[in-house]
Amino acid sequence: MKKIMKGYVFRLYPNDKQIELIEKSFGCSRYIYNYFLGKNKNYINSYNVIKEIPNLIKEKEWLSEVDSCLLRCSIFNLEDSFKRYSKGLSEYPKFKSKTKTRPSYRTNNITSTYKGKTYNSISIDLENRVIKLPKLKEVKIRGYRNLNQINGKIINATIYKEAGKYYVSICVEQYITIPKLIPTKIIGIDLGIKDLIITSDGETIENKHIIEKYEKKLKGLNRWLSRSKPGSKNRYKIIKKLQTVYKKIKNARKYLIHSISKKLVTDNDIIVTEKLKINEMVQNKNLSKKIYDASWYELIRQLEYKSKWRNKKFYQIETYYPSSQICSRCGYQEKKVKDLNIRKWECPNCTNINNRDINASINIMFEGIKIYMRKGIELQVS
Repeated sequence: MKKIMKGYVFRLYPNDKQIELIEKSFGCSRYIYNYFLGKNKNYINSYNVIKEIPNLIKEKEWLSEVDSCLLRCSIFNLEDSFKRYSKGLSEYPKFKSKTKTRPSYRTNNITSTYKGKTYNSISIDLENRVIKLPKLKEVKIRGYRNLNQINGKIINATIYKEAGKYYVSICVEQYITIPKLIPTKIIGIDLGIKDLIITSDGETIENKHIIEKYEKKLKGLNRWLSRSKPGSKNRYKIIKKLQTVYKKIKNARKYLIHSISKKLVTDNDIIVTEKLKINEMVQNKNLSKKIYDASWYELIRQLEYKSKWRNKKFYQIETYYPSSQICSRCGYQEKKVKDLNIRKWECPNCTNINNRDINASINIMFEGIKIYMRKGIELQVS
C-alpha cells in the first residue's frame, strides 16, 4: 500500500448568498496575503504570524465574516512563496491584484469527534451531488458522472473563479495497492514540436497546436480589450470572453496530455525520455510559444507520477546526450546531424538510413535499458 495525494475538480453552483460569501472570502484571503507581505520583506514564520490574526480581526471586523481557516491558509501560502524564492525556484512574492490574479482561497478539512461521532468541516456526497464547505454549508456540484464516491480522507479544498464560473478542487489522501511487476516492454520517447511524441516503436503522436486554433479569436478580443475603457461593463464582458477562450485551451491541453500519458503508461513497463531544460529553450522567441503549447513539462510530470502509481519505471537521460547524432544500428556518431534541418541521414559506417526523430527515440530507449540494468546491479550489491 502506498499513500498518494489526488485532486478532484468540481463545478460549483452556489446560490446568491453563497456567491456573496465566496467573493468576500476571495477578498479576505487576498488582503491577508498582501498585508503580511507588506509587513515582512524577507521571510515569515507562519505559526508566529498566525498569532497576530485575532488582533487584526478586531481592527478589521469584516474578516470575521469568512472561514477563519482560509486566513491561516493565506499565511501558509505566503510562507511557501518565500521558501520558493529563497531556494531560487520562483521570483520574489508579488502583491495579489484584484483584477489580474485569479480569485481563489484554500481551506483545510478540520476533523472533530463528539459523542463517538466523527465530523468533518469538508465532506462530499456524490449521490446527491453536493459538497459541504465551511461557512457555505451545502453547495451543488457537477463533475465525475461515473464516480459514486471518493475513497480517502479530504485534506483541503480550494475554491476559485474562472471565466465567471466557480470551481472547487479537493485534495484527497488515498492509499493504493502497488502491483508487483516484472518489466517486459520498454519504450523510448523523443519529444518534438511538429510531432509531439515520436516513439522507439516508430509511432508518432501529432501535436494538435491547440493555441493556433484560437489565435485569431484571441487577437481580436485583445484588440477590443485595449480599446475598452477601464472599469466599464464592456471591458468586463471582454475579459470574461477571454477567460472562456483560455479555459477552452487549458481543457483541450489537459485532455490531450492525460490521454497520451495514460496510454503510454498502460502499454509499457519502462518509459524513457530526455531531460529537457525547458526554461532555457523558451528563451528562443521563435519557438517559445510552440514549446509552451506542447506542454512538455506537464507530460513528463504525468508520466512520472502515473508510472509510480503502477510500479512502472520512468527514466530521463542526460540533457546533452547526442541521441540524434548516434546511429542506432552501429553506434557511430555523425556530428553533422547537429543541424536541425537534417531530418534523414545515412550512416557512413554501416550505410543505415536513419530518420532523425525515430533514431533519437531508439537511442533514448537503449540508454534507458542501461539505466535499468545499472540500478538492478546496484540493488544486488547493496
